[in-house]
Amino acid sequence: MTASAHDATRATSTTPVRLKLDDLESAPLPSTLKGLPVSAEGLPLRDLGTLGLSLLDGDLPLPAAVLKDAAIIHNAAWMRDFVNRAGVSLCPHGKTTMAPQLFQRQLDEGAWGMTAATAAHVRSYRRFGVPRVLLANQLVGRADIELVFRELEADADFDFYLLVDSAAGLDLLREAVAAHGLTRPLQVLLEVGTPGGRTGARSLADGLALGRLIRDAGPAIALRGVEAFEGVYSGDDTARVELGALSMIETVASLTRAGCEEDWFAPGEVLLSAGGSAFFDMAARTLAAVESAGTGCALRVVLRSGCYLSHDSLQYERMQARMRQRAGAMWGAGPGLRNAIEVWAHVQSVPEPGRAICTAGKRDLGYDACLPQPLWWYRRGEHDVPQPAPTDWQVVKLNDQHAYVDASSGVLPLRVGDLIGFGVGHPCTTFDKWPLLYRVDDEYRVLGGVRTFF
Repeated sequence: MTASAHDATRATSTTPVRLKLDDLESAPLPSTLKGLPVSAEGLPLRDLGTLGLSLLDGDLPLPAAVLKDAAIIHNAAWMRDFVNRAGVSLCPHGKTTMAPQLFQRQLDEGAWGMTAATAAHVRSYRRFGVPRVLLANQLVGRADIELVFRELEADADFDFYLLVDSAAGLDLLREAVAAHGLTRPLQVLLEVGTPGGRTGARSLADGLALGRLIRDAGPAIALRGVEAFEGVYSGDDTARVELGALSMIETVASLTRAGCEEDWFAPGEVLLSAGGSAFFDMAARTLAAVESAGTGCALRVVLRSGCYLSHDSLQYERMQARMRQRAGAMWGAGPGLRNAIEVWAHVQSVPEPGRAICTAGKRDLGYDACLPQPLWWYRRGEHDVPQPAPTDWQVVKLNDQHAYVDASSGVLPLRVGDLIGFGVGHPCTTFDKWPLLYRVDDEYRVLGGVRTFF
């Protein structure tokens, strides 16, 4: 690809994208929605912010999930500025929120496309008009293939990519393309994995062999780049985790160089994609260096972080300090991302000293990465604003609908009827528990609602 053609392709990402949100925003809110007050039943979603609702005034049935609007705006702009400084693109993982209204904000801030995890996600994205989707997964199964191929056949402008990690997966796709008579190339990325990890080619040698197979499967199958999810490395051993993540990212770089030398890739940009929510700084620095070094191919580095938009107060907040250290000047000034997601509940019982039972549990709060923790407490008639929860307050156990809050000091001033605001780790598994989240200002006044489609 010539430099001018490369520039023209890059320019397409700056074209404003308007998703199809009118039907969503005009649809009446059903009374079956968790956390919906009587006053909002049947109201169009777009009018939710006109009711003057306030969480602190007791206008919302609890538990309720809230998104702090100022933090969402800040995080979207911060990531836009980060990828611009790094010279890379962003295709955020939509599985975090599955919220088309939030997709729109991410696209407004320059996202190159949206990442999906399943064929059903792809269908949902297309319902709302997402024009470019990277399915960061293998596509197998007749029904799943039909979902995706229908979208490809219905819209010639739909720009779609998926992953291949094996000869068997490649054969399956070749057979499906032939059986459906797909009239345009199916764009794929070669997926890099790690021994003992998730999907992906297990070694550089495996990747080289697979890259050559995909090249030879053209033109029906078009190899468009190399991908990895380095977030499979996790744990408390920071050096081991970072070395493993970096090794995967460097394998993406090595295979891209080899593919450019051996002419694996179909015409157009070659994508180098990695960068989950814990290592997007490392992916940006390592893969951008491949582009700047020159390979003879037109390259685009694509990060896929999804959790940045809401961030969190636990898991990713802890990781952010280390990312800032690694990134250096690329991080920019200021503290970085801010927590935007909270779940509020009532204290419903104080059955013994030092313990309170609250009205939120596993059905409301993510707990796969760590237990949620109290951030705030509020007593109507006594507090003007939420008070920071003391550091010795901890959620020690969750039932389906109950959270056990203990104070290690044994001193817990909570009363029945008080409000508790919880922070979470790994926002993905809190979003998926809420078909409606409230957008609130810093005083917890409701500005609107965000619908999700998990």
